[in-house]
Amino acid sequence: MKALGLMPRRLKRERGRHALVDGIPFALPVRSFRMQALMAAFPVDTEQARALLPPSVVPVRLWNKTMLVITVVNYQETSIGRYIEYSVALSCARRDEQPPRLVPLLLPGPFRFGQYVLDLPVSSEVSVKGGKGIWGMPKHQANLDFVVTDDTVSSQYDKDGELGVLVEMERPRGPRLPVAMGASNFCAFRGMLMKSDIYFRGRASVGLARRARARLQIGDLPRLAAVKALDIEPRAVFTVFFPEAHGVLDDYIESWFLPYAQPPAERPEGLESIVDLGLGEDWLPPPARR
Repeated sequence: MKALGLMPRRLKRERGRHALVDGIPFALPVRSFRMQALMAAFPVDTEQARALLPPSVVPVRLWNKTMLVITVVNYQETSIGRYIEYSVALSCARRDEQPPRLVPLLLPGPFRFGQYVLDLPVSSEVSVKGGKGIWGMPKHQANLDFVVTDDTVSSQYDKDGELGVLVEMERPRGPRLPVAMGASNFCAFRGMLMKSDIYFRGRASVGLARRARARLQIGDLPRLAAVKALDIEPRAVFTVFFPEAHGVLDDYIESWFLPYAQPPAERPEGLESIVDLGLGEDWLPPPARR
């Protein structure tokens, strides 16, 4: 991960400028002025995780396991309105060889460390259009919520009446720590591997090891069948809650052709999935808590 202080200077130079991409107006840099976020990481078998990753992406191990990372962000003020984003991802590195355990977390740049996003439902249509069409993220509109109480933070994701994911965590106790960091997301779209970076700053409550108390439930939604089939350990490795934060999504995107050993048998999802989308900011109804 990158320190927010290492955010490229070109992003700071963009302040006060504007862009219009695919009909979506942006004030630059692409910022979220207010947001809340939860994150919980659960160990999974590394070889099972490898089977869900595309060519040129390998799983990264924390000790003997790869991390399934659930990150839910409640964007309260952005260039494209309010929306929730629900990320289901695996810790990974963009390389051909398996990296040593732990080292990519300590040296993210040389090891091209990040997370590979398996699924990314969001609240609004415009977020799908921008996130997928510009950054190649696997966004789709779904029923989402983000619930904060004095003791817990939880978020549920439903689609077509089926439960996708429910994550609930105890709010970590102790002081809120100042956090300034960045993260790289890898996604597959149009037969390419897409990389995007986000930089954010806020004060977070963190739970580690025994103090990381969270519950994860994967439903029967067909698009998550492979995730549900993973041997997911029930005890979280860490939990994080940002009551308030702000961030910048880099408008610089990298992409590479996905190099398969044999010609792909199926055509990957392409621009036809987003070309007719509009700029709607309306949300679907919240999911039915079970």
